[in-house]
Amino acid sequence: KSLGEELENLGRLHSDKNNSIIQELWLLGRYHGQYHWSDGSGGSEEGYEDRRFRIGAQAKLFNHLTLHAQMVSGSDFEPFYNGFTELWASWQFSEAVNLTVGQQKHRFTFDRNVSSRYITTMERSLLTNQFGLDYTPAVTLSGKIGSFSYYTGVFSNATGTDMEEAFTELNSGWSYIATGIFDLGESLNTDTAHVHLSYIHSEANANANLMNRFDNGAAAALILTEGPAALVAEVTGGMGGARGSAYGINIQPSYFITDNLQIVARYQLAFADQANGLRAQRRYERNVGLGAGDLYQAGYVGLNYHVAKHRLKFMTGLEYSSLGGRDQWTAWTGVRLFWGPHSKGPFPMAQMLPGAW
Repeated sequence: KSLGEELENLGRLHSDKNNSIIQELWLLGRYHGQYHWSDGSGGSEEGYEDRRFRIGAQAKLFNHLTLHAQMVSGSDFEPFYNGFTELWASWQFSEAVNLTVGQQKHRFTFDRNVSSRYITTMERSLLTNQFGLDYTPAVTLSGKIGSFSYYTGVFSNATGTDMEEAFTELNSGWSYIATGIFDLGESLNTDTAHVHLSYIHSEANANANLMNRFDNGAAAALILTEGPAALVAEVTGGMGGARGSAYGINIQPSYFITDNLQIVARYQLAFADQANGLRAQRRYERNVGLGAGDLYQAGYVGLNYHVAKHRLKFMTGLEYSSLGGRDQWTAWTGVRLFWGPHSKGPFPMAQMLPGAW
């Protein structure tokens, strides 16, 4: 067995489908660390960041109930306790209907839907990050009906480190998210093909700290795999809001050179209908001179080495970006480690492709 196969169930403490009370118990967590070198119109900087640290547990009970709690630390562990990313309970009525209540992920855009455990670039795209997507209290329904999967729900527009306050002081407005995923099988003459459609509507108010940039958003993605190659292409639009509307495309091809070594590229184009409708990425464009503007372009190339599939991998990347007449280069190297159950979804969620050599 490969190391990835040996660690397939890393974090699983208990598994017994015949136990009528507790079927599974998992320890959850991830650590992502990265070093960056950035040079731009406003200067240069470099440094190491403890990018993500999360720890928690998940239990499946009575064949229908799942309880999930995962604490998060701030950047560089400042502070060590920075609230919860997810704190929810889910009841599975059937494969077609799952009801989940509690703090959950905002699954708008395919770019955002792919867990940070599986993303193939060091950071997500600029336009995705403009929406202010994270985790807030919500009530959602999800399920799978044949080749169609869905996810929909109503979310609070704010959260914080005090979870009691986040769950009880629901005074930030609300947002609605709907996502549909169509599995097209081999109908496009590829090994796999998926279409991912998503929509968001936000009724944020002055108390909102998330999902407060646009009034509405829509995104459509096509995800293809063929042998060692994959392509993700997504079009996203954010409509309305104090700084106007913005639209963009994200094209991301990748290729497994070997079973462990993957090369990734990405092109981003985003434009806004107001002069300062787009804001530079917090990591790490703003630190070297990029500010705001109405036209953003970026090109990325990277190599990822999977030591144990997605459980443990080393990532490198180089990106050039321009916004508002200024530009910058950032080079990264980082490590990604996680333990806990896998998530399901189109590539690259919990999936590897066969290497060309």
